[in-house]
Amino acid sequence: MLMRSDPFRQFDRFAQQVFGPARPAAMAMDAYRSGDDFVVHFDLPGVDPETIDIDVERNVLNIRTERKSPAPEGAEMIAAERPTGTFTRQLFLGDTLDTDRIDASYEDGVLTLRIPVAQQAKPRKIQIAGGGRRRQLTG
Repeated sequence: MLMRSDPFRQFDRFAQQVFGPARPAAMAMDAYRSGDDFVVHFDLPGVDPETIDIDVERNVLNIRTERKSPAPEGAEMIAAERPTGTFTRQLFLGDTLDTDRIDASYEDGVLTLRIPVAQQAKPRKIQIAGGGRRRQLTG
């Protein structure tokens, strides 16, 4: 077996024992628009879907979840590199999204939210009357 030496690894282990494991600043996410939906994917591996809490208040989407250590209480941790604890994320949604019809699913450690574009934000045809003819404009 090949052993590598890392002079800062011992310091990192000591810091984790004293201060606890470092937590990531936020959940990793991807967001994009696909057709009439705004889609957001959050990486949440190892999270029990029952611990995921999603709410919307005044166009602010709040996501909160928790991941617990798989080690039983009292076990001596040899390595603890996977973050545990409470994770939160806020997204500020535009008025063009229909927050009443958000669809959420969790599969393979990824939380996916589909937020439809609001009907009033979609392009529409407008009829113009006058002069004996009708024209359609895209608005």
